[in-house]
Amino acid sequence: MKPKSRTSLALYDMLLDRGYQERFCDLVTRNLNTDFTAQRMIFYLSHYSMLPEEEIVDEMLSILSDRNRIMQKKQLEHSNEVYNEYLNRKKYEADDHE
Repeated sequence: MKPKSRTSLALYDMLLDRGYQERFCDLVTRNLNTDFTAQRMIFYLSHYSMLPEEEIVDEMLSILSDRNRIMQKKQLEHSNEVYNEYLNRKKYEADDHE
C-alpha cells in the first residue's frame, strides 16, 4: 500500500481529534491514502460533528468505489484511443495501397 499523503495525514489528525480510536484512524487513512480520496472524506466529515464509525466506513467504501470507476474509465479511454489510432493507421495504409 502507498504511504499516506499530506492530506491523508490531515484526515488522520482530524479523526483523532474527534475522538476516534487510533487504530480506526489508521485503518481509514491507510485506505484513503491519496490527496484525492482523503480530501473527499474531509469534505464529507466537515458536514458533521460526530458520526458512527460504520457511517465513516460506508463513506470510505463509496469513495474507493468512485475512485476505482474513475480509474477504470481512464483505462478504457486510453485503450479506445490506442485502438482508434490503430484503425486510422490501418485505414491510411489501405488507402496508400489503392
